[in-house]
Amino acid sequence: MNSHAPQQPSGGRPRRVLIVTAHPEPRSLTAALADFAVQRLRSAGHRVEVSDLYAMKWRAGLGADDFPAHPADARLEVLAAQGEATGAGRLAAELAAEQEKLRRADAVVFQFPLWWFSVPAVLKGWIDRVLTFGFAHGPDVPPPYSEGALGGKRGLLAVSVGAREPAFSDRGAHGPLADVLFPLQHGVLWFTGMAALEPFAVYGTVGLPEEEFEAVTEAYGRRLDGLFTEEPVPFRRLDGGDYGRDMRLREGLERPGASGPGLHLRRS
Repeated sequence: MNSHAPQQPSGGRPRRVLIVTAHPEPRSLTAALADFAVQRLRSAGHRVEVSDLYAMKWRAGLGADDFPAHPADARLEVLAAQGEATGAGRLAAELAAEQEKLRRADAVVFQFPLWWFSVPAVLKGWIDRVLTFGFAHGPDVPPPYSEGALGGKRGLLAVSVGAREPAFSDRGAHGPLADVLFPLQHGVLWFTGMAALEPFAVYGTVGLPEEEFEAVTEAYGRRLDGLFTEEPVPFRRLDGGDYGRDMRLREGLERPGASGPGLHLRRS
């Protein structure tokens, strides 16, 4: 099978996809997989935009420069400043541009290496700075953990992992990958209303033999082909009656044997 021969456009018609990628080395596996994703999706008829954060020299740290109209002598209350600047259309130009990409997108693919059990700092900075109060969350947008501010979009984490897969199993030293990525899957994607798909992970990437790259792209290609047809992770809705006013899951609703992040998955 040719890994570069995509299926028909996922979901039956061309869509818009934003790929946000983060790796400082343009010859890295992360960069190669991002390039593969662009070609695969475009070959299937989708319109693709890319935010290569290192190439863009993206600033990771959120600060007063994000809000050009903020008085220099005023205390920076981040949520208030974000809400005011977002509502007034006065965010820094690079933030407004990324928000426009998000508005256009039907799906977002985050392509990154797992560093210290999370995303690279530059990608965390994109999350901090772009998903502003008043845009991705806040009192004037739909509630979190529902068809929220970014509802109707799909999100896929495509992550390169140095360790072998058993280390991220239920008895692995690092814990299940689903638990490691829960803050991103549930706390970023689903919090803002994006339907989170099961992550695509490549394990053992340190010194990955070149001959294994084709098998990796075969698997990745299948996931990209299903970007708009695959069933998302069945996270519970905050407004669906499963949680009390204190945002705690009501007793007796958990799956048998579920604990930790697994409590927040609906029964099948």
